Amino acid sequence: MEKVSTIGTFLLHEAGHIKDGSNGDVAVDHYNRYLEDIKLMEDMGVNSYRFSISWARILPKGTFGDVNIAGIEHYNKLIDALLQKGIQPFITLTHYDIPQELEERYGGWLSSQIQDDFSYYADICFKYFGDRVKYWTTINVPNLMVVRGYREGTYPPGRCSGILGNCSAGDSEREPFIAAHNMILSHAAAVSIYRTRYQKRQGGMIGISLDTQWYEPFSNSSEDIAAAERARSFYVNWFLDPIILGRYPKEMVQILGSNLPDFSKNDLSKLSYGLDFIGINYYTAKYIKDCLFSACEHGNTWSEGSYLATTEKDGVYIGQPTGAPWIFLYPQGMKKIVMYMRDRFNNTPVVITENGVSENDNLNPSITDTLNDIHRVNYLHSYLNSLANAIREGADVRGYFVWSLLDNFEWLNGYKLRFGLHYVNYTNLQRTPKLSATRYKQLMYNFHIQLETHTAQN
Repeated sequence: MEKVSTIGTFLLHEAGHIKDGSNGDVAVDHYNRYLEDIKLMEDMGVNSYRFSISWARILPKGTFGDVNIAGIEHYNKLIDALLQKGIQPFITLTHYDIPQELEERYGGWLSSQIQDDFSYYADICFKYFGDRVKYWTTINVPNLMVVRGYREGTYPPGRCSGILGNCSAGDSEREPFIAAHNMILSHAAAVSIYRTRYQKRQGGMIGISLDTQWYEPFSNSSEDIAAAERARSFYVNWFLDPIILGRYPKEMVQILGSNLPDFSKNDLSKLSYGLDFIGINYYTAKYIKDCLFSACEHGNTWSEGSYLATTEKDGVYIGQPTGAPWIFLYPQGMKKIVMYMRDRFNNTPVVITENGVSENDNLNPSITDTLNDIHRVNYLHSYLNSLANAIREGADVRGYFVWSLLDNFEWLNGYKLRFGLHYVNYTNLQRTPKLSATRYKQLMYNFHIQLETHTAQN
């Protein structure tokens, strides 16, 4: 096989990274089974499918090689098959993977050169697919990418300072801000190309998707309240403020000073194109305790915003634990994060680009229990109700995507966490609907009825 992405070389084929020792070479083989999977979507009654294009599949060597026409043909077939069933493709241009060539030649996201590579790649996608694709996301969870890839070193390219992880190279207090800056400007470059060359003719929308959590102050103290806002600025506003407002958040500027890169006049010109929607991946919440003005053990460092994030207060979790150790039920956070975005960014349209919950195979549930996933039905019901409340109060929400259609390879957790609405037998890759898949159409119907009732009353 050709050399493609950093996720392949750094993580999946080196012992000790993936908890169950697996890799994602085949995963659930959506590449060959996409027609079967589209039938599952049709049976659920969904009208849109969000998926990521592999940058390395389109351009195995970036600008240093040719376009892989076989990759173009694959995505053309997938897009056409979706549209034949009345399902709109909602495409993400990159989610973690980049061509390995770019990492080796100039350090990937740590070099401003990647802005030209990404805009070249985006242009190819708009050119080949944009006549049929109306929804584009430039980058999925760039805030998670920089934290895990350049601060903690747990994700590719595995860079960090020795005090924070076991990395061969890196600088956890400088590199995350350099990589983030290049991601922000790569987004801006792609949007400027779409706006000036394609959008008028193709009639689509373009945005970016951020990982979010809702942050509750640990106490009513002014310090903890400020820390919760600081946590939001150092995680989500870090990316959205430059893209929408043309500057980094004031909390970051005050603390980081010259450690934050500057935007040139040309950068600001590109950033002025902004975005058409904000993608929000929301699952859970945390308490935030101040570490800047208060005594605080084990909190985040100054370059992360000087706060402590915890899921417990007085021995009680912020919400009911779930199969994923980082997800606690906090449906009210869905409304809170959407309303926060509404107020901060002048009600820019929002799309919930991920929301879901998993079972943990390590707990050895029976297949019968896994298929009867009433916990997921209840989870989705409560989060959708919270989202409906935000819409009732004026938030401009344009779409909702559940994670995920299928059980799948879940990064460092391998195949141990099952987020799918369909159970996948990893031996023969057979798909079986869970209760949540059969109830999904009803969940969405109830969601729309709530909103129609509200509209009629007003």
